[in-house]
Amino acid sequence: MAWTTGLWLILLCYEMIAKYVYGVEGLNWIAVVHGWVYFVYLLFTANLAVKVRWPIAKTIGVLLAGTIPLVGIIVEHFQTKDIKERYGL
Repeated sequence: MAWTTGLWLILLCYEMIAKYVYGVEGLNWIAVVHGWVYFVYLLFTANLAVKVRWPIAKTIGVLLAGTIPLVGIIVEHFQTKDIKERYGL
């Protein structure tokens, strides 16, 4: 889910550049799709945080990581590695 959110966030950044720098119109749907994908990311991350009993600060950090391009993908990599080691997956 972090990969999907990160890719849509990068597309959203390109949309903003195209819209405000080059005056391209008609790309508003990218923001809508990204918003829904990020909402699903929040739900999945909150569900995972409850299941693996993350502290609230770590949960909020992972939730906010999805708001910065590429950071969500990097955080997801390290959290996946940590969870696999902790639970022997």
